Amino acid sequence: MKSRTASNTASSAVLNLYDIRRRVQLSIAILLAFNLAACGGDTGTASTGSTTGPQAVPPVSTTSALAAPAPAPATPVEAPSLVPLANGEGAALTVSTTGSIDKNNAFFKAFGNGRSCASCHQESQGWSMRPDNLQERFTQTSGSDPVFALNDGANSPTALATTIDQKRLAYSMLLTKGLIRVGLAIPADAEFTLLKVDDPYGYASAKELSLFRRPMPTTNLKFLSTVMWDARETFAEARSNLCIRNSRPLQCFATTDFDLLHQSNSAVTGHAQAAQGLTAAEQRSIVDFEKTLFTAQITSLAAGNLTDAGAKGGPLELAKNNFYFGINDIDAGDYVSGAPFDRNVMAMFTAWRGLDRPSPPIPPGPGRAGQPGQPGQSPTAINIARASVARGEQIFNNKPFNVTGVAGFNGELRVALQRATCTSCHSVGNVGSHSVPRLFNTGVSDASLRTPDMPLYTLRNKLTGEIMETTDPGRAMNTGKWQDIGRFKVPSLRAIEARSPYFHNGGMVELTDVVKFYDKRFNIGLTPQEIVDLTEFLKVL
Repeated sequence: MKSRTASNTASSAVLNLYDIRRRVQLSIAILLAFNLAACGGDTGTASTGSTTGPQAVPPVSTTSALAAPAPAPATPVEAPSLVPLANGEGAALTVSTTGSIDKNNAFFKAFGNGRSCASCHQESQGWSMRPDNLQERFTQTSGSDPVFALNDGANSPTALATTIDQKRLAYSMLLTKGLIRVGLAIPADAEFTLLKVDDPYGYASAKELSLFRRPMPTTNLKFLSTVMWDARETFAEARSNLCIRNSRPLQCFATTDFDLLHQSNSAVTGHAQAAQGLTAAEQRSIVDFEKTLFTAQITSLAAGNLTDAGAKGGPLELAKNNFYFGINDIDAGDYVSGAPFDRNVMAMFTAWRGLDRPSPPIPPGPGRAGQPGQPGQSPTAINIARASVARGEQIFNNKPFNVTGVAGFNGELRVALQRATCTSCHSVGNVGSHSVPRLFNTGVSDASLRTPDMPLYTLRNKLTGEIMETTDPGRAMNTGKWQDIGRFKVPSLRAIEARSPYFHNGGMVELTDVVKFYDKRFNIGLTPQEIVDLTEFLKVL
């Protein structure tokens, strides 16, 4: 279990908190055992041969977000189709709009080198991959699981991978951070050149940079506007009416359905090394399958069931949220309703506010005498935890800070004084994604944050001679623009506890570290209690 930051509560409440954690863990284990028995046992993960991690009904496909008002699901989301799967802070649950999972779908079909979509997008890891699971898969298969492929699973496609020790070294980035190597060439017409490469694996060059990135989750795609970390599968379409308002020149895009169809084929010919691409029917099948998934944390070891006491956590409530291109845009307001940007994006846990306060007195009523409150009685541990979550939600919505030095935000958005909250970027209601393809550079790939296992690239601006060092040029590898260096998409925040580590490069292991990074990056000035509260909120998404 992950270590938990202690809050300033009474020692008795802390002891109660641990008791509640143990009870919730036990109830999750019982629920998992019951459902697995009812389903006939472990269904495994398609084509990988892995039996590690808690398994339930086969993984469901993901939902792609259309860049227009999303239609209602063909089948209402009424009941969970999968069981909760335990993680470090409770359990996450996936539901499907179809109510079942078609294991014959092409999502689970092995191609080329033996990989399927499910090889890198596993339900028990938030439809991504976690290092702990990858290490188990490596041990159980002696590194022969299809996920361990030299083309992009290894630190270098030329790495030695014959003996087990060689394989551990070759796949170290995958095993320690869950990172896939993306090999991209610097565009021929780029505004910059590669001045120097420091690659610990001796492979990267201007012909092919090695960019190490986390697999994006294939769930909650109803709320998607940008496909891939660097938007390389997000296609421009001049004839489209899906355009970012106030962009100069005007930026218009194809639907995300079109993007996902293309991306599914790219994944099969690239990651799976298939000699032939998908048929149109296979592309359609995969994308339609993906559009059925909604995943969110459903229980918390500290706060209990995330739908209790008026809370609206979990995937069923998540699936009800509206989405369309330009919903609640920070720059131009809502594209459909015309309403100005609303920073109160998250509203799932408002019912939990103040639960850590003593109970108020009960006023007299017909046939009932009044009763005093109980100011001397401490609130329960579970209510202390729930109140912390509610405070964290309000911090996320309303704690102001100044945004400086963020390409894609500063100088491009017409936000007064560049004043922001977390929701300025994570602006889609109760989801935390961004409703248009707008990418930002918050400094995650800066040289100052480089770890020794990461390549470092020194780039020079052809026009100005300016020098920049980065571990990943991000969007600039597609556009060739200097201003796009280090820019990445805003990811959805739901079910993030299930798929650590965080950021595109797996640079942060704990959500507390993510909060502290942004607190330092923007000089927000969070108090120790605010750091705890904001972290507890993120854990239950």
